[in-house]
Amino acid sequence: MKILIFGRGVIGSQYGWAFEKAGHTVDFYVRKEKKDVYSQGINAMIHDGRIKDYQNFHWNIHLIDEIPMQHEYDLIFLSINPEQVPNAINYISPRISNATLLFFCNYGRDVYKAIGSIPASQVVFGFPGAGGGYEGNDLYGILMKSVQIGSTGKEPTAREQGVMELFTSAGFKISVQKDIARWLFIHYLMNAAMEGAAVEAGGFGEAISSSKALSHMILNARKMTPYLKAKGFKKDGLLTAMSILPAKLMGTVMKNTIYRPGSPMHMAQSHNHFKPGYAVEEIKMDAKKLGVILDL
Repeated sequence: MKILIFGRGVIGSQYGWAFEKAGHTVDFYVRKEKKDVYSQGINAMIHDGRIKDYQNFHWNIHLIDEIPMQHEYDLIFLSINPEQVPNAINYISPRISNATLLFFCNYGRDVYKAIGSIPASQVVFGFPGAGGGYEGNDLYGILMKSVQIGSTGKEPTAREQGVMELFTSAGFKISVQKDIARWLFIHYLMNAAMEGAAVEAGGFGEAISSSKALSHMILNARKMTPYLKAKGFKKDGLLTAMSILPAKLMGTVMKNTIYRPGSPMHMAQSHNHFKPGYAVEEIKMDAKKLGVILDL
């Protein structure tokens, strides 16, 4: 498969590397002003969940700074920050050609409206199992074994099946989500809960190192229950657990297990320099429209 990764982000870099290792052709679309810097390649330290160990490597990536109107890409891989989605879709729309768009973004609004004029039949929605951050051209990441892929009918469409086979060919496990819009929305709520805690703590690295901040994240998730109901969604298992178990206890357990110093998640989040807060403000504004006031 011929794949175009939109941007040289943390998520796209890790999956792009995995796809190329599996025999696929991978290019990266980047802005012209970034091309010289990114042409130096990627120095990566990734905890790879497929082998349950770290992988260290240098990867010379192939870059383009313009997507032609007509091309031979089978897949355009989009995994960017939510505030970047509208401009990216506007750019991709006239250049989609016959490619499948894999919408792999952390997004809290209506994903079917997000794709604009791109035919829904050409879009596959999903969510990565990856994270981390860049320090210049040095990538510190975590790549989990499974990914979430949405399926719009009783059986996957040809494009959905093609995306599933792509990930399977690279050694990933597929978790099929029959209601991917709901799954993405609830995940976005959880992300906003963590962002709220990170804003207060001073960043994601500081938040995961503080049981108090992690407890704050649990409390933020609980506060969103009225908003969830107003949107017509039910809690999933994780949100239900967060509503029952003591927040202080859960914060302490998370700090000492998932985010313990030296763990893959601690390493990845320690290099996550994304400025928190966007998801928090977006959800608060949407909740207010529904008559729900959120104090996150």
